[in-house]
Amino acid sequence: MERESSGSEGPGSGSGRGARGARPSPLASFSYTEADEEKQRGVRRMKLTATALLVLVAVVYTLATWAKNSGISGWPGYVAAAAEAGMVGALADWFAVTALFRRPLGLPIPHTAIIPTKKDQLGASLGSFVGENFLSSEVVRGRIHALGIGGRLGAWLAEPAHVDRVTAELATALRGALTVLRDSDVQAVVGEAITRRADAAEIAPGVGKTLEKVVADGAHHRAVDLICVRAHDWLVDHSDSVMDAVEGGAPGWTPRFVDKRIGEKVYKELLRFVTEIRDMPGHPARGAIDRFLTDFAGELQSDTETRARLERMKSELLARPEVQDVIASAWSAVRNMIISAAEDEQSELRLRARASLMALGARLATDGRLQAKLEGWLEDAAVYVVTQYRSEITSLISDTVASWDADQTSKKIEAHIGRDLQFIRINGTVVGALAGLLIYTVSHALSG
Repeated sequence: MERESSGSEGPGSGSGRGARGARPSPLASFSYTEADEEKQRGVRRMKLTATALLVLVAVVYTLATWAKNSGISGWPGYVAAAAEAGMVGALADWFAVTALFRRPLGLPIPHTAIIPTKKDQLGASLGSFVGENFLSSEVVRGRIHALGIGGRLGAWLAEPAHVDRVTAELATALRGALTVLRDSDVQAVVGEAITRRADAAEIAPGVGKTLEKVVADGAHHRAVDLICVRAHDWLVDHSDSVMDAVEGGAPGWTPRFVDKRIGEKVYKELLRFVTEIRDMPGHPARGAIDRFLTDFAGELQSDTETRARLERMKSELLARPEVQDVIASAWSAVRNMIISAAEDEQSELRLRARASLMALGARLATDGRLQAKLEGWLEDAAVYVVTQYRSEITSLISDTVASWDADQTSKKIEAHIGRDLQFIRINGTVVGALAGLLIYTVSHALSG
């Protein structure tokens, strides 16, 4: 009997693997290990103890029966009845315990070798049980609500050390994400997004309104002053160029000295004109510039042709390779700036993130409405996950159990719970003996 209770399997132990065809090899994390073998040695010791108790009861039964048949009255009958019932209880419990893992005595008895033959069904049943009783929306919502995550998170974030840790982890994650991204891919996306957005938006009305406000506020005067100063300085430095240009445009039949005198006259008048505009804030030319800019601002907002021309200029400008290169290179500058800020503990980015987290923690710790809102979001998210992916979660259990090798599964489970199961055999022997003694006593008393 003890031989059948050991690690050998009955002839039907592997039949459970044919239910769905060939199974994959057992998961490495569920293989039979040295630690399992050590536990199995403890199971064998308990098997020997339970079997020794059965042998002891059998010997007591034999001696008590011999004594009873030898004519000794009284106690041999009681002892024999108790020992006989103890043997029955021990054998019944041995059969029950053995039938979980293998076929008792190798006999093809129905409903035996339950674990190796019903492994897949047990996994499916376990998955269904978990899905119905642990992954229901009521259970998940109630459990998350009972955790009080909002208040606990607020109290945790109220500690500066915790905020520093979160900030550092966020900075590391941000830096890692930016490092992993390919610059060419991001630059292409950024360039396309900016170009598409710029093409889709009409800028003429906005430019017109802005120019109109600039002129109304007189903010353009500094630009006019700068242009006048630069124009005056250029004329002073390039007088020969201006006069040569005038002389070069004169007819060929005019005397050369006349062309020179005309060139000098034109240059002096031009220099005087620019100097007066520079030095006289009320010069008529400045007023003309104001009127021109005002009229142009109005045309940008209302004149269809002017607006269309500006839009064409915008599209042509965006299509130029130089502009596209500038747009694409903007990502590199932004990425380097973010990475540098993430690495610097005293950067404005890190300091603002830390301050925001501490402010959030302080609010969460005291604001019940914010706590309820956060916990509601978490509950809704968790309920959505378990309701939408319940079958995937439960199939993880059933598929994982199905991937286990039947023989190793049986051996591993027996190594973990077999020692306690042997106490069932011992208890069956003791309880059977006591029950047999009670029944024999009552029967003897009633017959007497």
